[in-house]
Amino acid sequence: MIHLGLTPWSSDRSAQSLIEQAVFGEQLGYKSFWLPENHFNEDAIPDPLMLLASVAGATNTIKLATTSYLLPLRHPLQAAEQVAVLDQLCGGRVLLGIGRGVGATMLNAFDVLPAQKRELFERNLQQMITAWSGARVNNNSSNNSLSKDSDPHAGVVLHPLPLQKPHPEIWIAAFGPKALAQAGRLGLPYFASPLETLDDLIRNFALHSDTCESAGQTIPPTRPIMRRIFVSEDNATIQALRKQLSKGDQGSQWRAQHAELDDWMLIGNQAFVRQKIEEYQRRLGLTHLVVTPLQQITGDKQTESLRLVAEALS
Repeated sequence: MIHLGLTPWSSDRSAQSLIEQAVFGEQLGYKSFWLPENHFNEDAIPDPLMLLASVAGATNTIKLATTSYLLPLRHPLQAAEQVAVLDQLCGGRVLLGIGRGVGATMLNAFDVLPAQKRELFERNLQQMITAWSGARVNNNSSNNSLSKDSDPHAGVVLHPLPLQKPHPEIWIAAFGPKALAQAGRLGLPYFASPLETLDDLIRNFALHSDTCESAGQTIPPTRPIMRRIFVSEDNATIQALRKQLSKGDQGSQWRAQHAELDDWMLIGNQAFVRQKIEEYQRRLGLTHLVVTPLQQITGDKQTESLRLVAEALS
């Protein structure tokens, strides 16, 4: 059985709108609700954990997840505290997708040198995991690092700790060989973006597995991907949408020009989409599918699509 998640489909990023979308997804049987992190644009979600906290009180079972919680932008102790608080608040439902961030403008705004983002990402992650273990940690301001301290009275101990032990599940959002190699070396699941074609994904998961083995890590059994999906039983609607998307109107001109639509999106009736997902299971070992709804589709067509996807995989 595939774990089925979804990202928001409405352009309204208010807490109330996100609550309504998460509740709707939970009622349909979706297992996780995902928010990205992005900054300095009209649709920005600069603090996904805060918005997920608003969702927590209105839901019961759906996991509260981030597609790319950006570790280089944060002090690791504060990030560890915030994740732990949310995990306590929602009863242990946090699923943490983490990332490094892209774009020099954003990184520079947070005083992060783009060339150092991978090193900072890894160091902060390891420090957060140490803090979540309940070990006493010491903040050495001279090199901005945390470590276990031999002096039992030095440093600090994180409170509260996450409800999930030893900590919430962590996936690494990765795009490109360096990021994939880092995820493999750390032995954490690679979380694929919705932009790769199926052939891209096959190569990426192979690289990730090879790097895990080379680093002496166990290959994670979790194989999650995001995919743009729209399902309708109205053939005219499907054909009109496919024609529109083939012209590159989805906002990824490069992908639209260099790949067939069916290589990186799932657009069709329920039987077609079910067949394609089964192909992903056979060829990738897919375990988790995060549905990324198309922004062009709104209202009843969008909610019906989400219902049909959930029904197809029930």
